[in-house]
Amino acid sequence: MSETIHLTEYLFRRLREAGLQAVHGVPGDYNLLMMDYIVPAGLEWVGNCNELNAGYAADGYARVKGIGALVTTFGVGELSAINAIAGSYAEMAPVIHIVGTPKRAMQTRGAKLHHSVCSGKPSDFTMFAEMYSKITVAQENLWDASTAPAQIDRLIRECIIQSRPVYLQVPADMVTEPVPAAALSRPLDLTPPSNDPESEQEVCDIIVERISNGKQPFILIDAGTSRYGLVSEADELVRITGFPTATTPFGKGIPDETLPNFHGIYASVGEGAYLPYVESSDLIINIGPVHSNVNTSCFTTIPNPRVSIVFDQTSITIDGEVYNVFPKGVLKRVLDHLRDAMLSFWPYPNLPDPRSTLKHISRATSAGALTQDIFFKRMSYFFRPGDIILTETGTASNGGRDFVFPQNVSLINSGVWLSIGYMLGAAQGVALAQRNMGSQGRTILFIGDGSFQVTAQELSTIIRKKLSAIIFVINNDGYTIERLIHGMDADYNDIAMWRYLDSPSYFGAPSDDSYPVFTARVSTWGELDGVLSRESFQRGPGLRMVELMMGVSDCMETLRHFLKMYAARKE
Repeated sequence: MSETIHLTEYLFRRLREAGLQAVHGVPGDYNLLMMDYIVPAGLEWVGNCNELNAGYAADGYARVKGIGALVTTFGVGELSAINAIAGSYAEMAPVIHIVGTPKRAMQTRGAKLHHSVCSGKPSDFTMFAEMYSKITVAQENLWDASTAPAQIDRLIRECIIQSRPVYLQVPADMVTEPVPAAALSRPLDLTPPSNDPESEQEVCDIIVERISNGKQPFILIDAGTSRYGLVSEADELVRITGFPTATTPFGKGIPDETLPNFHGIYASVGEGAYLPYVESSDLIINIGPVHSNVNTSCFTTIPNPRVSIVFDQTSITIDGEVYNVFPKGVLKRVLDHLRDAMLSFWPYPNLPDPRSTLKHISRATSAGALTQDIFFKRMSYFFRPGDIILTETGTASNGGRDFVFPQNVSLINSGVWLSIGYMLGAAQGVALAQRNMGSQGRTILFIGDGSFQVTAQELSTIIRKKLSAIIFVINNDGYTIERLIHGMDADYNDIAMWRYLDSPSYFGAPSDDSYPVFTARVSTWGELDGVLSRESFQRGPGLRMVELMMGVSDCMETLRHFLKMYAARKE
């Protein structure tokens, strides 16, 4: 065996060691040589239609697999992807963005190269990295082969541990630089940081005492629970305590929704029984909070900090006092204590039961037109364990709050960035991640027609890679969410009326049975039931695409209430 390997071989083999199985991106002249090392390292090259879509797909892949990767070229490529990477930063997705840059000598002398702003200054080659420094948690430029392996290892660790994107520049003349092959024999250090045992026990004791004395407790689970690796601990805490539990909109799909003490989404619109209970609680356990306006009903559902135990990424705050300890170890100690405790809390009887709402769905005739207030509740019966559901920003995301999930169903939505079109690209990444993991679960996307048009090309990648996905396109003739905010009849909220069901054919779906494609347009409940009842639609491979014809202004009443609150705020 050779004593050295090429630097880029080291990079991609390290990513494979970290759990990555596929690389998204777009080729460009500054990264072409790098591309030759992807497949030999045991990775699949995806190849997307553009860099923005590739970033969305890498993000969706990362949320399922624990790490995603994106390769672009310098300048035009990386800036095309910057919106997606900013979303990964805002919503805590572990993506490594690898950028092929010009040769070092060209950069040093400030050569006037294509894909740069061509000022003739060395700063031409640092300005984009400076932009990325604002939306990534770590950055490296592989300028020296002697330090490059350590730089790569550091980036991968920071990406996974912090669950946020990182940025890596690889100059074209560094691709084949030799590095010691022995460096691969040292395993990546992905061990989470730990606490001082005495500090950890001190915080644990305080938490156990607060839990033992709580008279009207409440557990609120948010998106950070999954990003910080606290899902199993949070789930056990809900089970052991029996405390009333809810999620924020961004945290939906994290806990087991079949538990009797799970009470849906905590919001100030819709079910009103939450507010009086939570506002008078003497103990609120808030795990992984993300206090954006969308996630907190315009800041009306942020728990009272004076009675809260807040688990953040690197600290725990108890009744307003901050303890600089990592939460996972503390939670494990708390659970060890609680397994032997006899908690005497009795369930609060007036909190809503999301499971019972399915028994009271408004009746609709077979010929009745589809409406969102019924549709999303009814779709709960379609889901099964292992499914990953994606709801696009807008009416689909809001409607998805009404889903009631069986065990082991995940939801991907957006609680901060809200970049329309994200979910179609993400669905490609999710479907690939599920295939890489050997999952039998389905990738199910709910997306509006306006959002679909933003990233429609990614349907071709789904088809080219023969991924299995179910896509429900809500055709309500335009940007309904924007119409509801302002300009109901304004032409700037109009879009072209596409023939959506023709798109699989246009994007290259084979005409034989090598990749099954099913399409249907439904306008009534009877037509929808006819599609959903098909065994091949429920379980079949390939692409299944349903166009849902809905009213231009149709939406959930909870969305109307939220938008009124949003418009009324003066801050």
